[in-house]
Amino acid sequence: MVYLDFEKPLADVEGKAEELRVMARKSEDAVDVEKEAAALDKKAGDLLRDLYKNLDPWRKTQVARHPDRPHCRNYIEMLFTEFTPLAGDRAFGDDHAVMGGLARFNDAPCVVIGHEKGHDTQSRIHHNFGMARPEGYRKAIRLMDLAHRFGLPVITIVDTPGAYPGKGAEERGQSEAIARCTQKCLEIGVPLVSVIIGEGGSGGAVAFATANRIAMLEHSIYSVISPEGCASILWKDAEKMRDAATALRLTAQDLKKLEVIDRIISEPLGGAQRDPGAAIGAVGTGIQAMLEELAGKTAAELISDRRQKFLSMGSKSLA
Repeated sequence: MVYLDFEKPLADVEGKAEELRVMARKSEDAVDVEKEAAALDKKAGDLLRDLYKNLDPWRKTQVARHPDRPHCRNYIEMLFTEFTPLAGDRAFGDDHAVMGGLARFNDAPCVVIGHEKGHDTQSRIHHNFGMARPEGYRKAIRLMDLAHRFGLPVITIVDTPGAYPGKGAEERGQSEAIARCTQKCLEIGVPLVSVIIGEGGSGGAVAFATANRIAMLEHSIYSVISPEGCASILWKDAEKMRDAATALRLTAQDLKKLEVIDRIISEPLGGAQRDPGAAIGAVGTGIQAMLEELAGKTAAELISDRRQKFLSMGSKSLA
């Protein structure tokens, strides 16, 4: 278990409970030790509830970035069947930060596209930490064209700190690729639903989340820039990221009030990383509900619905 900074008191209590259980396995007085461990478990449970009762925006940012949260690959493996990946953009190469292809969701054919961050050092480097290059967005465009041609709904799974800002990506037309991917989202005449499962960073996320319906996991974030980047620009001090996180209104709760997103999906106590199976199941239920809301709409109605959704953004205030 990886503990975040604000979870250190919890780590101490859970660590002591585990130490007692290790002692019990070596001791004859296992019953007495187990009672003490059980008491510590109860204390840890109460502490976990208190810690997650009212997380501030910066702590939510930390939870959204937790390395043990389930990633796109986990969602595809658990929620989709007959997944057949599509690779490459037919122009430069294949981007491993973006995975997508044909699949079945609840036995209905669909196209699924998502950002994959990786789960350990080697896989994170392979997937470029979920930061897509131009060929990743062009691969997504290929998949959306395919979905439009065959009348298949598109499901996108967003989890990226942002598009990759490297020199090679810029040389190959990063901004143009993001813009065309966003444009393609607005053009396709099929249901398009999106779920932000961790980080939704800047245009790299918008290119996948320009959808008819957008959902966010309870402790995920969605913003135009990272809190650290915002703090560096506004205050010339990245250490003011806590203030920036609050000012950015990047939490699911704020964005639901602002009508930027449509649905908040609850996470298990302590975040999706504590019970990935339950979190993934809740996302599956949310996706099904969003698809049912769009069932029966014509291509023209879906395109109009999507367009109006984004034209109306910014009219709602939290003040």
